[in-house]
Amino acid sequence: MKPYRDFFKRALDIIVSGCALIVLAIPLALVTLWLHFANKGAGAFFFQERPGRDGKIFKVVKYKTMTDEKGPDGKLLPDARRLTKVGKLVRSTSIDELPQLWNVFKGDMSLIGPRPLRTYYLPLYSPTQARRHEVRPGITGWAQTHGRNSITWTKKFEYDVWYVDHISFLLDCRILWLTVLKVFKREGINTEGQATAVPFDGTN
Repeated sequence: MKPYRDFFKRALDIIVSGCALIVLAIPLALVTLWLHFANKGAGAFFFQERPGRDGKIFKVVKYKTMTDEKGPDGKLLPDARRLTKVGKLVRSTSIDELPQLWNVFKGDMSLIGPRPLRTYYLPLYSPTQARRHEVRPGITGWAQTHGRNSITWTKKFEYDVWYVDHISFLLDCRILWLTVLKVFKREGINTEGQATAVPFDGTN
């Protein structure tokens, strides 16, 4: 048994996320109203199924940064055209991730861990890459402090698995500190030339 990984990490998640939700209640309510109007009726929150620890599916909640506008063919417009000015600001400052504090409090996620990705990526992982699901996914993680969306998926997964093998209180503290620096510098938000990250196809 590893005391921090198996007990203290979860205890800290509950305490920190619970306190953060209380302290940030009013600012989060204001952001919710702002996005509600900016998204042209598309709502302020985005819910999506993601795989958690051991691949268990849960619904992640984030702030919605795009409208639901569609073209003449009835299909959603490209991300770059649906991403609002408010959405860009919320995304660049990582405010869109804050609703996931509720996922952390519930136990779906941890403050620190591999990011929860789309469910249809599950069959694309190699056995080694799939090890990222041995721990709860996080709001931020080792990969997010080493490039986020500006690095390849292969590199992200290498960082994720490295984290799984090296979890410690000091490492989590370091990741939190690096995350704060990244947010202020607004680094690695998007892949170069893309409004959002390039989808994983099993090779990139």
